[in-house]
Amino acid sequence: MDRSNVARTAAIRNRGPDALYNRRTRTDKNMAASSDLDSLADELLDLHETGRLVAPFSERYSGLTADSGYRAAARLHASRLGRGWKPLGRKIGFTNRTIWPRYGVYEPMWGTVYDQTVVFAHSNRATVPLAGLTQPRIEPEICFRLKAAPPVTHDAEALLGAIEWVAHSIEIVQCHHPDWKLKIADCTADNGLHGRLVVGAPIPVRELPGLATELLALEVELRKGETVADRGTGANVLGSPLEALAFLVEILSRQPDAPPLGAGELVSTGTLTDAHPVARGQTWRTAFKGLPLKGLEVSFK
Repeated sequence: MDRSNVARTAAIRNRGPDALYNRRTRTDKNMAASSDLDSLADELLDLHETGRLVAPFSERYSGLTADSGYRAAARLHASRLGRGWKPLGRKIGFTNRTIWPRYGVYEPMWGTVYDQTVVFAHSNRATVPLAGLTQPRIEPEICFRLKAAPPVTHDAEALLGAIEWVAHSIEIVQCHHPDWKLKIADCTADNGLHGRLVVGAPIPVRELPGLATELLALEVELRKGETVADRGTGANVLGSPLEALAFLVEILSRQPDAPPLGAGELVSTGTLTDAHPVARGQTWRTAFKGLPLKGLEVSFK
């Protein structure tokens, strides 16, 4: 690993969650023009229809930042709403700080999940079609369903008070850039790299005393067939999945054009392990320790 990347990751870890985003409103000098954003939005629409690989947006759209990427994604979102897609919640990406140097992305981001992209598992099993997804990868995660709008806070109990239930989820992410070479602006523009979200059996928060501590300490094992592909912990996710939720609430509070979180929304908090490539015909499984969540079995077709 490059020494500069090691130093950068260590510095961000030491500063904690508040260092993950700039509280000041940033301006984009070169991507402010509506025509530029419209051009990128048109390209996004085409890519999600064709699944093509293209050079990173950040290399071709001068001045593209995370903020202007979100504005381009909003145009993709509006197009999907116009076609009848219904938003069911949000996904948070790059919350696992252990993988930041591998991808060259050093902050979290978010995207929208829809009725067209969410799969609810039955008996802890799901079959996910990969048609239309580009370079798909699997990510085991923790998902919350909200019963109220969460406050802007890092207080775990206050955040838990806004959560109805917790479940295991598996997100299938995708990337339209060769070999997953990208920057944060590419991620925000492409709806947080969201592809599909499998949601497992929920457990009401009221049935899980000590959940704040358990979320931090939980362990997950990810298997490809019978082979262990990876292991991870809740602490990988910004210190806890609740910290990922806190990040999302705060960044949305500074994005006036983004809808705030509300009751009934799903929030998948980011991968507990690295993201691993998947292909048709494969079956992947997860197992948990530290929380009574059932693992999932996901087959791809």
